[in-house]
Amino acid sequence: MKYTTSLMLIALVAIVGTMNISSEAHATELPLTVGTDQTTYDHDSTITVTGQVANVIPGNVPITVTVVSPLTSLVTIDQINVVNDGSFETTLSTAGNLWKYDGTYTIKVNYGSLDNNVTVELTGGIAQVEKTHTEHHEDECGSGEVSIGGNCTSYEISGGHIVSATVNTNDNSVIININADDDGILTISPSTSTQEGIFMVLVDGEESDDAEINGNTVIVPFLAGSEQIEIIGTFVIPEFGTIAAMILAVAIISIIAISAKSRLSIVPRY
Repeated sequence: MKYTTSLMLIALVAIVGTMNISSEAHATELPLTVGTDQTTYDHDSTITVTGQVANVIPGNVPITVTVVSPLTSLVTIDQINVVNDGSFETTLSTAGNLWKYDGTYTIKVNYGSLDNNVTVELTGGIAQVEKTHTEHHEDECGSGEVSIGGNCTSYEISGGHIVSATVNTNDNSVIININADDDGILTISPSTSTQEGIFMVLVDGEESDDAEINGNTVIVPFLAGSEQIEIIGTFVIPEFGTIAAMILAVAIISIIAISAKSRLSIVPRY
């Protein structure tokens, strides 16, 4: 009887151990993981990004890697392939002008319907300066930045350069004037505080079939001689719009008050 009981206890322990191992293995099989070789870098480093997908999508679907700066502007965007075992790896250089600010950079990874992100800290560069909405003027934006709706927005462009950018409230769009010396590509991400719901891009008034839209990030190929790129969304906030509305409201109230006082003054007194 004691021998039988011992065998039953041993079998029970083995079953529980197997269940624990299976649970731990299942817990590590996340749909999409991403990490970096370090958590802190300077402004002349190489970030190694690695990750794993649990299920590889047939058809060579790439991983999209997007980096956002502490100012919530686009730093870089790239696509890499997934190895047959579901692993992926890429490197990012922090030496570029778009990496100049200290702070937390978010590395976003997208694969099909899956997404994940990891953050890293950059030190030893330019301290991030907080500015109010009205303090962002065109001449305060740095190299590789353009003022859109009062926000300094980072961009990358080849084949030309950006001349200016304005907000078109009538069409809920951002208009970017460029000087294109050659065929090129513009990558830009307007701040969500300025524009949301981007769904169309026009190049010189014609819809671009080659433009890529990924949330608020757009990648727009253009031909030599192109002059204008228009990014259309469902919502746009004009620069100083709130202040203008307040001024208008005060003006209306003043007019009403003056009119009422004038009417009272011409009423005959007996």
